[in-house]
Amino acid sequence: MKVKYIIYACIALVLSYLVYNRITTPSPGNEKAGGGKNGGKPSGPMQVNGVIIKAEDFTDKLNITGNIVSNEQVSIRSEASGLITNIYFKEGRNVAKGALLIKINDKDLQAQLQKALTMQKLAEEKEYRARILLGKEAVSKEDYDATLADLNSLKAETQLIRTQIVKTEIRAPFSGTIGLRSVSVGDYLTPQTDIATLVNVNPAKITFTVPEKYVSLIRERSTITFTVEGSSTVHKATVYALQPQIDQTTRTVELKATSPNTDGSLLPGSFAKIELALKEVKNALFVPTQAVVPLLKGKKVFVCKNGIAKDALIETGARTSDRVQVVTGISAGDTVITTGIMSLKADAPVKVSVN
Repeated sequence: MKVKYIIYACIALVLSYLVYNRITTPSPGNEKAGGGKNGGKPSGPMQVNGVIIKAEDFTDKLNITGNIVSNEQVSIRSEASGLITNIYFKEGRNVAKGALLIKINDKDLQAQLQKALTMQKLAEEKEYRARILLGKEAVSKEDYDATLADLNSLKAETQLIRTQIVKTEIRAPFSGTIGLRSVSVGDYLTPQTDIATLVNVNPAKITFTVPEKYVSLIRERSTITFTVEGSSTVHKATVYALQPQIDQTTRTVELKATSPNTDGSLLPGSFAKIELALKEVKNALFVPTQAVVPLLKGKKVFVCKNGIAKDALIETGARTSDRVQVVTGISAGDTVITTGIMSLKADAPVKVSVN
């Protein structure tokens, strides 16, 4: 029995030794991955990407939206009431300033004019005779003045009738394109009836608003560029007017610009994507957006100096889609790190691959 227990004890000791040896002795694979005596710590500088900062001239631009409106637009209406006898325009066609568009029946006015002209002619003859008699002192000055007053009154009445006849002819107030008409021959017109819309689209006008902080940078004759939906053509326009006050609700200022539109491609009501140049900056410095690290009070970037990553507190300015202007904090020629930002620490050794 003693021999049996001794054998069991020896077996237990051997197993315990093997387990202990397995736990405490590292495998060759683990020893290689852990870097030997360094216990898994990485060796050598951190691999990162970076860019060398170069000074460049930059135009600060503001991207906004606006609307295209007509140069001139009016709803054609009649000053006089009456039946339409003729329509002289075709819908959707260009008309010249002063062109006759619609004629209203004026027969009653023409009859009144003939009557007034007849009475005026008689009054003129009567005034002529009275003037001769006055020269011969055959009538008093008062009688002649009464005759002359009657003549002048009849002349005024004749002129009034002629003015009313002119109002029966509806003419284009300016050159442009006339739209769809809402009346026909035989309709009875009143001053409240909309006949058609007359639009002048050359040049086209662009209305847009800018935030109040940019107002001081905009002047009359400033140039803007814009595109419209459905077209990649870039159009140019010139600012010609600024609203002299700021909208208290939106804190913006309204502006208007004009753009040549000889082919009529810019239609009123279209949506415009506008690019407005604010100011030109000489020797501006830019870094990629991903290189900027936001802080509680400011921003910073990492700059590589002699293989060591250094903090650089910066002040930023204008932004583009993928870059940020740096006003202070770095200089031209600095190498700014763009990758590994989240795990990078100041004074860490780095190896930069310059893009």
